[in-house]
Amino acid sequence: MGWMHGRLMEAEMREQPARLAEGAPRYHAVLEKALGGESFDMVLLVARGSSDNAALYARYLIEVHLGIPVSLAAPSVWTRYGATVRFPKCLCIGVSQSGMAPDVAEVLRRVREAGHETLAITNTPASLLTEVARHTLCLGVEEERSIAATKTYTASLLSLYQLVRVLGGKLPSPLLPDDAWVERTREAAERSLGYLLRSQTLFALARGYGFATAQETALKLMECALLACKSYSIADFQHGPRALAGFGSAAIVYGPYADGLMELGSAVVVAPDAQAGPCDPIWEILFGQWLALHAARARALDPDEAQHLQKVTQTL
Repeated sequence: MGWMHGRLMEAEMREQPARLAEGAPRYHAVLEKALGGESFDMVLLVARGSSDNAALYARYLIEVHLGIPVSLAAPSVWTRYGATVRFPKCLCIGVSQSGMAPDVAEVLRRVREAGHETLAITNTPASLLTEVARHTLCLGVEEERSIAATKTYTASLLSLYQLVRVLGGKLPSPLLPDDAWVERTREAAERSLGYLLRSQTLFALARGYGFATAQETALKLMECALLACKSYSIADFQHGPRALAGFGSAAIVYGPYADGLMELGSAVVVAPDAQAGPCDPIWEILFGQWLALHAARARALDPDEAQHLQKVTQTL
């Protein structure tokens, strides 16, 4: 009956092309009204879990296309140590699908009290984040019922892409995946599944924009299929972790990868190339989502009710 597992996850994955197409113009309009014409000396991103991976994508987009520095916040600086951080003119962006992350909200609150601009990106209106941030972008992809974040993740990526455009980044209108891409990535993941299930050591590798996708793929394999997978920048992979590559290992790769992995005996699973430029992560994570779902079903696990996890996670 493993084929019945993850029915919610699959349905929500298949919604993504329509949800993204609906959201793209609205995200741009809402963000233009809130922040159009504004400029900042830095951006502070605060998030956890899948939202943190979306924030990593935003870091690359902002630094490449706006040329301003980005910091990925460590909430414990505020919540555990009670520190005060002196920022230059700052935009603080909190990303949380539930909007109920207390540590993310605390950073937003403290940064806003210091006189900086704040933006909440969430799928839940009238939530904790919306109360503390000056501006809110609601993703509006309807309730996500599976434990695994899928449509909220890609919607977060798209919202952050649109934000960079609003702030002056020279980016084209977003190129978005369609139903044909969903099917193509499903088939590719199904063909690759055996490599993952036969391997004792799993890596997810990428660079630049794609690094967020490697991170999110590793997270999905762990939470959905209970497969231990570590993500690395391909550059960092050469500085030590490559020693683990060999027979019994598999590397899931987004984009170009370091030569020699197959010669070392590692299986190399190359994700389909979206050829969507800076929008690649919005497309390519579909492959990672399908890998996680197929692997969960093969292992008789239900990602809709992931082990030891709940939909809303609250940390301080």
